Amino acid sequence: MLRQNRLLIDMDAIRHNYRILKESVPAEVKVMPVIKANAYGHGMLETARTLSKMGADHFAVATPDEGVELRLGGIEGEILVLGAAMPAAAQEAVAHGLTQAVFTPEMVEMLEKEAASQGKNALVHIKLDTGMNRIGLRTLQEAEALAAALENAPHVKPTGIFTHFSDADAPENGEINAFSVGQLERFKQLRACFDASIPSHVANSAMSLLAPQAYFSMIREGIALYGYPPVETQLPFKPALSWLTEVVNVKTIHAGDAVGYGRTFVAERDMRIATVAVGYGDGYHRAQSGRGWMLIRGRRVPIVGRVCMDQTMVDVTDVPDVCVGDEVALIGTQGSETIDAEQVAKWADTISYEVLLAVTHRVPRIYVNADE
Repeated sequence: MLRQNRLLIDMDAIRHNYRILKESVPAEVKVMPVIKANAYGHGMLETARTLSKMGADHFAVATPDEGVELRLGGIEGEILVLGAAMPAAAQEAVAHGLTQAVFTPEMVEMLEKEAASQGKNALVHIKLDTGMNRIGLRTLQEAEALAAALENAPHVKPTGIFTHFSDADAPENGEINAFSVGQLERFKQLRACFDASIPSHVANSAMSLLAPQAYFSMIREGIALYGYPPVETQLPFKPALSWLTEVVNVKTIHAGDAVGYGRTFVAERDMRIATVAVGYGDGYHRAQSGRGWMLIRGRRVPIVGRVCMDQTMVDVTDVPDVCVGDEVALIGTQGSETIDAEQVAKWADTISYEVLLAVTHRVPRIYVNADE
């Protein structure tokens, strides 16, 4: 690794987060790790392999391509593709035993035809739209039509039924808000149109931490699994990802000197400026310009000027002895100081999810505590 800009992924933290989530629900309730988008930037295959060893046997991805990658990587168990079942993916999805999300009779008919031609079963989860207005069936009439289509599709096997909450991370007085209560009731109404033996799962990270009445057969865990619970909780989650890089230059500038593109920062005094090996080409948001902070030698240092594609400048005037090669923490801990993805997100006017996912592939991921 010639450029010391890298992610450290602590697999012990992911194990810990999975363990406390599993222990927070009754023994019969399963935990489905959501590992779409490269496990929120943490490494999809590595996360799946680690959690498989801990007993996880259901995983959620966003696209059929992600599901095929998991299968080719040796992951067994159920792999649910959360996106809508599409004709172009049907052959590969059935061939690799992926579970597809269905909500129209046409989807069921399409999968029945493909599964019959392969001499296999097509596994599906029924998607109910209870208020997100993204994908899923919405009415009792649509539910009844889908139930009838499933009755007439001997090769299509429903192994789950689910919905997604649109506002679960905005609790009221420590409990789910009125809209989420309404979504839960709507789920129960629509769910009654289908075989009662089909397992249900509705709780995302926020709902699983707020609403035991939403556990059903399984909870889906995304952002909490990586150490960022979306609501207040007493559970001791641990962020799994650190983002480290290095100082590549240190210079003294004088009052009146400008820093970076557009001359957006002009020094009012003599200053020491460190150039850091990271930029928006690595996924470090340009919106951090003049707003974000980094850690060098255990001290917070502010970004000055605009974040460049490959480099960023910070003010190290008040940090003694900063030199080329010093480690810089963009996300992580130095001494008594910590910067996490939530703080970085606030500086960029976004959310921790996007911060974690934004890191590009040119930043290598290094897995620590990979074997248990």
